[in-house]
Amino acid sequence: MPSYCYFKGAVVPLEDAKISVMTHALHYGTALFEGIRANWNAAHGQLYIFRLLDHMKRMKDGCKVLRLDIPHTAEDLSRITADVVKKCGFKEDTYVRPLAYKSSEALGVRLHDLKSDFLVFAIPWGRYIDVDTCRCAVSTWRRPDDNVFPPSVKATGLYINNALTKTEAIENGFDEGIMLTPDGHVAEGSGENLFLVEKGKLVTPATYSSILNGITRDTVITLAKQELGLEVEERLVDRYELYTADECFLTGTAAHLTPVCEIDRRRLGEGGIGPVTAKLKDLYFEAIKGNLPKYAGWCTPVY
Repeated sequence: MPSYCYFKGAVVPLEDAKISVMTHALHYGTALFEGIRANWNAAHGQLYIFRLLDHMKRMKDGCKVLRLDIPHTAEDLSRITADVVKKCGFKEDTYVRPLAYKSSEALGVRLHDLKSDFLVFAIPWGRYIDVDTCRCAVSTWRRPDDNVFPPSVKATGLYINNALTKTEAIENGFDEGIMLTPDGHVAEGSGENLFLVEKGKLVTPATYSSILNGITRDTVITLAKQELGLEVEERLVDRYELYTADECFLTGTAAHLTPVCEIDRRRLGEGGIGPVTAKLKDLYFEAIKGNLPKYAGWCTPVY
């Protein structure tokens, strides 16, 4: 089934959406993106885009930082995105990629005096971390300080940091890497936020710990509090806690909720999926597929 892209103000076949080799964003990373999931519910005969407006609001905030002048509101971007996904006609789990970028065909390091543009496309895509339980290692690469680059802005150029981390982990025999903050506290994975279960509480690095303020992260915190009655601590997390926690899992739009069984070759708990992680994973997948009426507002039906 063909895929489509909103490109230069029109919906076109994905293979026709091409940019020049002179495009500023290609040379300097002057672009930002969102990753959005659309989840197929066969029982409903429906594809649900998860927390679409929240993603677009975050994109608009990032545009302010990178001085990307996109003449659309978050609501406009959501409508355009839903139209593209509908045009694709997929009846399977789908990944949606919006991109705001400096589109001028010009060289020179800057953000000013450059044109901006927006595109979005959708493709079928299954699991990002293709294992049931994930083996992680603490990376030698660290997250940048907020005054180096704001980690909550999903800028394409910043993701070199994440790419270095991911490749290091894979080449060393692990599934994912965990980065630390500049001062050595736990931050996040290469494409995921991180949670620990400690003595019945859910613990996650705070937003000031050089992390992306993840939408899946926020989803899990909400479900943990409202559905399981768990206490959630957002705070500085020390490295040693990675080894002493009862459970650990990663969250992200691409990765969904992925349990972690081992960190730096130290087994967590019984080495499988812990009980709290299992409950949250089940709740999360019910929510994203539109099966929890309480959270229906998170799901945008496509068809």
